[in-house]
Amino acid sequence: MNYYQLVTAVQDYTENTFSSVDINTFIEQAEQRIYNDIQFPSLRKNVTGTVNSSNPYLSAPTDYLSTYSLAVYSKASTTATGSSGLNVITVSSPSGIVAGQNVTGTGIGAGATVLGIVGTTVTLNVANSASVTGTVTFQGPYQYLLNKDVNFIREAFPYPGVTGFPTHYAIFGPTVSSGNITNELSFLLGPTPDTSYSAELHYYYYPPSIIPGIITSLSSIVASGSNYANGTYYNQALTGGTGSGASATLVIAGGVVTSVILETGGTGYVAGDTLSISTSVGSGFAINVSSINQGTGTTWLADNYDAAILYGTLVEAITFMKGEQDLVVLYDGKYKEALGQAKRLGDGLERQDAYRSGQYRQQVT
Repeated sequence: MNYYQLVTAVQDYTENTFSSVDINTFIEQAEQRIYNDIQFPSLRKNVTGTVNSSNPYLSAPTDYLSTYSLAVYSKASTTATGSSGLNVITVSSPSGIVAGQNVTGTGIGAGATVLGIVGTTVTLNVANSASVTGTVTFQGPYQYLLNKDVNFIREAFPYPGVTGFPTHYAIFGPTVSSGNITNELSFLLGPTPDTSYSAELHYYYYPPSIIPGIITSLSSIVASGSNYANGTYYNQALTGGTGSGASATLVIAGGVVTSVILETGGTGYVAGDTLSISTSVGSGFAINVSSINQGTGTTWLADNYDAAILYGTLVEAITFMKGEQDLVVLYDGKYKEALGQAKRLGDGLERQDAYRSGQYRQQVT
């Protein structure tokens, strides 16, 4: 089931025509209910990043819902040279190289690790398999951080200036820059990192909505316009382009638009659309659509469990319509039935294997 089939089905079931804004709200509410009721293993994601020296905060991805694991490890890359048959190499820079790290690169022997380092000379536990040239990578073992409360981090590591290798983390809250929220969530690390480390976050994510063409980011301002009334204007409709329903907060100073913050992404847009605003005074403002969620109108959920998204949307629609109670109960019951089938897979079958857990069995009656 794609987006257009879903919209048609909902309007046919309810014998009602909804505006695109309303139907999209119903769909997004249904998706949020499903994704928060079931943690589908199919919807896992891995991202890597950098934990910066003396900075106890790490920004979470924008589609983050919950953590499976957060690991930190040391990693350094530099050019190196070495002779075949010897267990030493000479590196261009020793920064970030410590004993115990795994070493890979052209000419490096299999399973090589750092035994020690003096100046730019690195001693390995195995001999070089060939002449060492080019970039060599040094990586330490994954250290999985323990998830704790913010208060625990504050009490266990009370002095942010005292640094070390991070061992704990907590979900902290939004990252704020210049008065604006730049990330909805961030992690607080303890202790504060003593140097820069690589990080890998394995997490359950909120996948793109089935609604196609939702704006996810805007370009920098293409044209600031002129003669606009100064002030900050919230939830202003963006006009133009191939879609509808997008809005933003605009800051106008000196008669020109100086800042644009996307509020709602609308639907039906394509990357490259040029948007503007409609006002009684001022003209000439323009900004482009940089990216959208997806343009196909399909998702993993709709492809595999269309009953869940259909009845979840119908529950929202019939509630909006203030429909008869028996219809509300009917759609809610069908939704829970579909949700139960999806939970059997997401919270059950996908978390076991037949060798260790045995196959699913139902008692014969």
